[in-house]
Amino acid sequence: MTVSAEERLRAESLRARILYHNHRYYVLDDPEVPDAEYDRLVRELKGLESAHPDLVTSDSPTQRVGAAPRPEFREVRHAIPMISLDNAMSDEELADFHRRVLSGLSGGDAPLYVAEPKLDGLAISLRYERGVLVLAATRGDGTRGEDVTHTARTIPSIPLSLIGEDRPEILEVRGEVYMTRAGFARLNEEILERGERPFANPRNAAAGSLRQLDPRVTARRPLTFCCYGWGELSVPADARQSEMLRRLAGWGIPISRELRLVSGLDGCRDYFEDLSRRRDRLDFDIDGVVFKLDSLADQTRLGATNHHPRWAIARKFPAQEEMTRVESVEFQVGRTGAVTPVARLRPVQVGGVTVSNATLHNMDEVARKDVRIGDTVIVRRAGDVIPEVVRVVVERRPADVREVELPSQCPVCGSDVIRPEGEAVARCTGGLFCQAQRKESLKHFASRRAMDIEGLGDKLIEQLVDLDWIREPADLYHLTQDRLVHLERMGEKSAANLLAALEHSKETSFARFIHALGIREVGVSTAQALAGRFDGIESLMQARVEDFVQIRGVKGVGPETAKALHAYLAEYPDLEASDDLAEWLAGLGVRGLTRGRAEALAERFGDLAGLRAAEPEDLYLNSRRLVDGVGPVVAAHIAGFFAQDHNREAIEHLLEAGIHWPSTSEPPSEPIAQPLAGKTIVITGTLSRPRDEIKARLQELGAKVTGSVSKQTDYLLAGEEAGSKLDKARSLGVEVLDEAGLAALID
Repeated sequence: MTVSAEERLRAESLRARILYHNHRYYVLDDPEVPDAEYDRLVRELKGLESAHPDLVTSDSPTQRVGAAPRPEFREVRHAIPMISLDNAMSDEELADFHRRVLSGLSGGDAPLYVAEPKLDGLAISLRYERGVLVLAATRGDGTRGEDVTHTARTIPSIPLSLIGEDRPEILEVRGEVYMTRAGFARLNEEILERGERPFANPRNAAAGSLRQLDPRVTARRPLTFCCYGWGELSVPADARQSEMLRRLAGWGIPISRELRLVSGLDGCRDYFEDLSRRRDRLDFDIDGVVFKLDSLADQTRLGATNHHPRWAIARKFPAQEEMTRVESVEFQVGRTGAVTPVARLRPVQVGGVTVSNATLHNMDEVARKDVRIGDTVIVRRAGDVIPEVVRVVVERRPADVREVELPSQCPVCGSDVIRPEGEAVARCTGGLFCQAQRKESLKHFASRRAMDIEGLGDKLIEQLVDLDWIREPADLYHLTQDRLVHLERMGEKSAANLLAALEHSKETSFARFIHALGIREVGVSTAQALAGRFDGIESLMQARVEDFVQIRGVKGVGPETAKALHAYLAEYPDLEASDDLAEWLAGLGVRGLTRGRAEALAERFGDLAGLRAAEPEDLYLNSRRLVDGVGPVVAAHIAGFFAQDHNREAIEHLLEAGIHWPSTSEPPSEPIAQPLAGKTIVITGTLSRPRDEIKARLQELGAKVTGSVSKQTDYLLAGEEAGSKLDKARSLGVEVLDEAGLAALID
């Protein structure tokens, strides 16, 4: 078939664009477009080259894996190339792969496949000689990569030496360096505290952390390694992929806990669907599932192309990032008055769902990401998380974009919008006068974990507020049957049920009541801590910030500077200060002790004797919490809430309406037994009741419920689809309970 000039130019353009994006992704660790856009370019080029083989060039990105090594790192040539995998973007493409496998094997029984998550990290090769790690290299372009031995050695999950008497003379391990979501969140928090630019996602963070010239930087990053295969091996491999991976694990190489052996196409589909359901509960990012023929003999029979093996495929998930356009930006008002910018987007499919709105969080985020109306942006949606704008594709910015401006008046009630000093969030000053705040406050008040008013749903609350029947929570308890029956979709029975639920909610607990008030950053656990600390609502309303948290030290002085100054003064006890203590301190040359900090210390302590008598904790700003979960910021929110007359009046009206709870000064006549007192329990999997409900019940029975399994865990409550927590519990000898076992334990 003749190649047209247009097709030839299109192929050249695609090659240039893909190579450019390869450089951004592999070398700079700064991708410009989402994976879905990149994949579309590659698939279009593959389609052209498949239809017109004459278009294939030796340097086409379809014939290569990645990008060239960075010049800062020593180049390494892989003994066995690290070729990439072919992708299946749909069930049909997975079925096509399976048919090709059957055809290549001349039919027969359904083959066994090794199935495992496709980790979203950085592929590396580890070389062991005589059991000792001698080289770590990135994949690079598949034949040559970068020597990152100096940084890989700092990753705790990479063994520096193999274990076992049968370890081989030479072993190349292939795997992925990645970062857990929890580790990524902690790292970005630290980066933001330093005022630096955070990483866009865990994959970028892992790549950027491994490819450091200074291994001390890498050592401070929460990196993890997982093996998925091997390269050069000086001893015969086992007959099956699964057996060989278990053998590698026996030598101390970590393999995936999600690894499974599945049969045929149905087994592949079942595994993919199972992992799709559990994807958002994993603590690491994956972008698909990898299926490999288990039989190594069959792998050899099928062989490989220059680009990928014919015996393996990556079934990719629907893209969680896509490009679209910001059509406008509107502002929403929450229950605490937070005014949040929301981008209205040109509708786009993300993760199998049509997305037309995405949160911009606050104006600081708008400025940091430089989002403007008319911009092309990358939007992300993961699981049930609200879609968010990840970044702007500045290269596609048109000339007529408009900047996003914070409104000076609330878009709902017209009250002034202010942005308190030191806060990222702007707020409406309208309080309960603002219908948006009133609606959201009432929804929170009636929610299951607060006053738990059954039948009082969001739509009904909006209707009651729109009719101006409800101005504050206490008004709910003055509703009557006569009024309710006239509401839309509200008959006699529904009205009676709602009134009964309202009456039932009057008897509550102190902790639920505190949580229902909607104080900023006071969730369920903090409300429980406050209820345990204060003997009633009056004492809580009268509390000051210092009743929640003890603040020590001097603002602006950090712990490292404080420790350095304390050590310096201890080392030179005979030093005498000049009359100007601040000038004298600033001249000591203590690391981090600037003139401004020296002045603050001099003002706080007055003289050198006072400084010498101080502990390091007295020098830098820190706090000691008197109530669990309440730091200086939350303490200020609590005290500020009760300082408002309208909030105190709202509480008084609720008490007058009949809200009450057992007195903490007089124990209940029938104390609740706590058979789980002192026990630590972790919950995993799908259970018959909502997890929050089970957690609350366990806490009532005295248990401490945590999120991760450790040696201190007493029980793991496991439901269906229990994952890695179940494996870890078994490895640590933690007792595993199902719901029936828990019921028996309680009884």
